[in-house]
Amino acid sequence: MFIQPWDAALDDIEWQTWVADGHDFGLLSVNGLRGHAPIVVPTHFTVGKNTLLIHLARPNPVWKTIEVDPNVTFTVTSDYAFVPGPWRAKPGTPLVDGVPTSYYAAVQFTCQAAIIDDPEDKAELLRQQMAHFQPEGDHALIKVDQPPYGRMLPGIRGLRLDVTEVHAKFKYDDHEPVEQRIDTARRLTVRDQGLDTPAADQQLRRLERIGAWKS
Repeated sequence: MFIQPWDAALDDIEWQTWVADGHDFGLLSVNGLRGHAPIVVPTHFTVGKNTLLIHLARPNPVWKTIEVDPNVTFTVTSDYAFVPGPWRAKPGTPLVDGVPTSYYAAVQFTCQAAIIDDPEDKAELLRQQMAHFQPEGDHALIKVDQPPYGRMLPGIRGLRLDVTEVHAKFKYDDHEPVEQRIDTARRLTVRDQGLDTPAADQQLRRLERIGAWKS
């Protein structure tokens, strides 16, 4: 993922906070076997200490590839919006000369994947995921010898993704003048389509921390 200096995360806390703030769905990318395209799987995930935890159905085609090559990438992207050219036109120039762009936040994890097949280890993985996604505890006990989860465990495999590198990008025109960024955030909030408002929130949050960009 290419990252301009002004798009880079300001520190690790920034991207960690963003992921923790409900951005828990991403794309697992694994290298395809020789002669085949890479495999990309959308899935929820939970975060451990320098790890990501996911589980997938046993028939999923990723397993053969991971057994050969455990190097994988996991990408989380959200808070995106299309910014029309006229919004970015330079002062004193025709609006049609403005060049459009995309705003988005993305965190990309480079990982070593370890397959989890032991029934109790898979149950523990599910417990950790349930603690995140259903913290109220309104679900049956997850035990290898009790329904409903016990009889379902053979149908899944777990994955522990040990994170070796993180690239985080917050692309919100931070190198442009303050007045333009404020105006764009206002326009996004007014348009309010798709993820316009979250994108505007990210732009204003970054603006508060960065102010006028200094190279």
